[in-house]
Amino acid sequence: TVHRLATAAAAGGAPDAGTPPAAGRAWLREIPGVGAWTAEYLALRVMRDMDAFPASDLVLRRRLGGVTAAGARARAEAWRPWRGVAAMYLWLAGA
Repeated sequence: TVHRLATAAAAGGAPDAGTPPAAGRAWLREIPGVGAWTAEYLALRVMRDMDAFPASDLVLRRRLGGVTAAGARARAEAWRPWRGVAAMYLWLAGA
């Protein structure tokens, strides 16, 4: 998957901080092996989408009390448009 992602990025058109979030996620999801978690994480870190939220992330789900991915998404709705910032704080909470 990493090789496919690197090859696709080298071919051009890779998302960056100026890419609309939906377009960036769609580009990423076209690469075999890139799932929702990876697309959301890269949207947050590479595209700087501060509303990206990788709800299936195990650490985030544990920090939210052991909820499911759907439960994490539901809980994070109140944090829009800053869900990505909340995710970063949650990742750091137990570090």
